[in-house]
Amino acid sequence: MNQTWRANELSPLGLAFVGDAVWETYARNHCLNLGVRKPNELHKRCTRYVSAKAQADVLARLQDVLTETELDVVRRGRNTKSAHVRRNVDVIVYRHSTGFEALIGYLHGTGQNERLEEIANLALRILDDSQ
Repeated sequence: MNQTWRANELSPLGLAFVGDAVWETYARNHCLNLGVRKPNELHKRCTRYVSAKAQADVLARLQDVLTETELDVVRRGRNTKSAHVRRNVDVIVYRHSTGFEALIGYLHGTGQNERLEEIANLALRILDDSQ
């Protein structure tokens, strides 16, 4: 993947925008690796990983393993006001999910691929264990 932007050039919402796409890819690959093949079932199963509630829940469980820098990225993502909030999601849950997405976007954008894999795999395990 050719990346010409730098993570430090993006706002927290910009990082969350990228993180959303990266996390979606992790979730879809995970569902495929679990053997889910039918499109409707794939959609339903992936929603368990990419919903705002799932992301907020994962973030709460990841707090102890994040570095100070990562926690700062999460805080900035969480505290940034967005003009858009989904109607069916609590504002606090939405902000926490934005913090999670900002973290994923930051790790991807700074090329910390090993750490991104570690956090993503831990998050997927957390979500699998809670279902």
